[in-house]
Amino acid sequence: MRWDEVDSQVCSIARTVAIFGDKWTLLIIRDAFRRVRRFSAFHQSLGIPKHRLSDRLNKLVDAGVLKKVLYDEKRLRYEYRLTPKGLDLFPVLMTFVQWGDRWATDEDGSPVVFRHSSCGEISQPKYVCDQCDEVVDARNFKPEVGAGIAKKIVRGEMKTDDTGRLNEVIY
Repeated sequence: MRWDEVDSQVCSIARTVAIFGDKWTLLIIRDAFRRVRRFSAFHQSLGIPKHRLSDRLNKLVDAGVLKKVLYDEKRLRYEYRLTPKGLDLFPVLMTFVQWGDRWATDEDGSPVVFRHSSCGEISQPKYVCDQCDEVVDARNFKPEVGAGIAKKIVRGEMKTDDTGRLNEVIY
């Protein structure tokens, strides 16, 4: 499969990677959460080539993750701000932080900690079941066919084998 076809897979991970699957995009999102908003500030923070930054920002705007907000009418200058869709990436970034703190730090430890505004404590967000509030991880969570695949099977757009399993890997 070609890279430009990844978003056509019936897989939420593949479709998400089609938007965020390069070395710059998540860093742009990280900076947006740090309230970096202007092109020049993103460029200074990341050291990314201008044409690549412009491409990634436009892609994020097209995907509805960022929105352009005019801040200088005379020179037609815009800021980039997270949309509600972009703000929903916060748990994703925090998961990257926690993984990086555990597996990719040096002997000095975590480069950044996060203080929860409500209670004032340094906090590590956790991933819990929305039904029972039990902490979830790969050992106690399993994927099952959802409506996005079941409807395609009914319409004949996807096939199963003799055991009822899908002929392609999903997650």
